[in-house]
Amino acid sequence: MGSNNSDHGAGPGRDRPAPAAVKFLVAGGFGVGKTTLVGAVSEVAPVRTEEYLTQASAGVDVIEGLADKSTTTVALDFGRITISAELVVYLFGTPGQERFWFMWNDLVNGALGAIVLVDTRRLEVSFASIDFFENRGVPFVVGVNCFHGHCDRTEEEVRHALDLDPAVPLLLGDVRRPEVGRDLMLALVDLLMSLAPPDGAPAGRGAGVR
Repeated sequence: MGSNNSDHGAGPGRDRPAPAAVKFLVAGGFGVGKTTLVGAVSEVAPVRTEEYLTQASAGVDVIEGLADKSTTTVALDFGRITISAELVVYLFGTPGQERFWFMWNDLVNGALGAIVLVDTRRLEVSFASIDFFENRGVPFVVGVNCFHGHCDRTEEEVRHALDLDPAVPLLLGDVRRPEVGRDLMLALVDLLMSLAPPDGAPAGRGAGVR
């Protein structure tokens, strides 16, 4: 029969506060590995908005050096990863093709920071991403995607080529490996904590590194 137990529904962990949820963007030029990173680290099936490249996009989409690239993100990629019992990260991958950059202005709303991926074979395609976050005062870290585990530039060479502020964290690794994406997110969390005001309030938009 029904029992009026005041502990009804109680259980282990029920009194534990819900983890904080934060939004990070994964940005960079076309073909640098944004969709791959989101898919590699997401603990849920990632949401993708990819479409096949067709002849109609010839002359519009820049695909030099990407002979094996057959799709492009047209809106966003979405994934989720639990960093700890206190922190859950929602990842939003931005489209890389210039004709979809208007989406970035909406995607950046509410984002605490960003991961900018670069390809050392085509560093110039990520300049616009770095400028975007610097101009908006959004903290970011840079991930050098070492395709197939190979990287032909040193950290110092990449920093010089991208004209990065010394305070911007930069990591090298193959983003197909989940631990590489996780390290990039942890580096961004550490950066945000270092930028937090003395009262401990979270650093949000407007907290830059320059």
